[in-house]
Amino acid sequence: MTSTLPNANDLWFLPLGGTGEIGMNLNLYGHSKAWLMVDCGASFQSPLDPKDDSNPKAKTYDVVAPDASYIEARKDSLCGIVLTHAHEDHIGAVTSIWPNLACPIYATPFTAEVLRRKFYQKGMYEDLPIHVVAPNTTLDIGPFTVTWLDITHSLPEPQAIKITTAVGTIFHTADWKIDKNPVLGVPFDPSVFHSMSKEKVLAMVCDSTNALRDGYSASEKSCENGLGKIISQAKGRVVVSCFASNVARLITIVKIANLNGRYVALFGRSLENMVSIARRCGYWPDELKLTHRRHIGYLPPHEVLIIATGSQGEPRAGLAKLASNEHRDCDLDEGDTVIFSSIVIPGNEKPISKIVNTLKSRGIEVIQSESCNETIHASGHPCRNDLIDMYGYVSPQVAIPVHGEAQHMIANAEIAKTTGVPKQLTGKNGDLFILKSHISIKRNFVKAGRVALSN
Repeated sequence: MTSTLPNANDLWFLPLGGTGEIGMNLNLYGHSKAWLMVDCGASFQSPLDPKDDSNPKAKTYDVVAPDASYIEARKDSLCGIVLTHAHEDHIGAVTSIWPNLACPIYATPFTAEVLRRKFYQKGMYEDLPIHVVAPNTTLDIGPFTVTWLDITHSLPEPQAIKITTAVGTIFHTADWKIDKNPVLGVPFDPSVFHSMSKEKVLAMVCDSTNALRDGYSASEKSCENGLGKIISQAKGRVVVSCFASNVARLITIVKIANLNGRYVALFGRSLENMVSIARRCGYWPDELKLTHRRHIGYLPPHEVLIIATGSQGEPRAGLAKLASNEHRDCDLDEGDTVIFSSIVIPGNEKPISKIVNTLKSRGIEVIQSESCNETIHASGHPCRNDLIDMYGYVSPQVAIPVHGEAQHMIANAEIAKTTGVPKQLTGKNGDLFILKSHISIKRNFVKAGRVALSN
């Protein structure tokens, strides 16, 4: 029987969320009678039973997170929570789960600011142990030496994590892709990861989201031409819906609007909050001006560009209100254009389709990335060639695919095998990956589950 705490000769990986599914990432690393948590994410409009993820009739809850009761019962052995970036599926459950843990939290400045505001919204203002860590910093956290490494994704300050212990090193990629022209932040630097091959990395825990897609993930910069062409040709109002956290995309859209003589307004509190954080952290260019949403409805249609929340069909978001002609600040008319600068996240097909059909019935042109000849969205995750390159740089002894459903993780493991990684381990939430003193998986070590959180 495996002990519930690792000893000084052990190195364990225990995912409670995000392995066998896309989203809700919560990862535990164990060594020398201590645990380290990497990310603590949530999902939205999801069921509590993973088997119902694709069932449109399953009961869903507004906010869902991994069941953290295993580590809550062992909180005295938890050294801290390390956050890789500010996406909801990586930090969205922190404010709900942290009060039961009361451990230090480590995050880069942008992620820390996003998190602070989340705590403030819950009425938690004081004694928050959020330690702000500069990118590319190394810290000792209990028996773990943690190094934050710049990587490219789709928001400011994404970090991969290198975890070094006395018995081995693990490279945790978090969300990433190879982007040499990311619009915002530093370009992908292969030398950072190639240098790890000299360290004999024991295991690489790797994002699998796009492992079934050939080629490389498109650069964020590539969206500039596609969006620019469509917006420059539009006659009436333009509405662009995208993920609020993608600050680089927001900057691109506003730049294009300025070049085309359009005023820009934000429809959605999450967009306003994200731009405010980007300004505070120095990521928003001073020359990019925004118009208050209350003014945008009085302008001629050809001078209007609205960035709206709701790209996943959220019924209370800005785009849904515009589609149903219920937004108090602006109406859309026949001949206007709505651009979905996003993908359809599996499970959201029905609500998105409802909004698209409503818009089209009103004579509004709808452009979606899946059917558009222009590049209007770039994924933040690695495709097949990105993975081939990264496995080649790092040369780990073991590949552990995560952040994907079974088919994505199997594809990731096969890519690792073809690039010469000696061993591949695929599992699911609740499985214990034993990396030292021997390599194996203890299936169903923890009963993994989901819990509903209050907003």
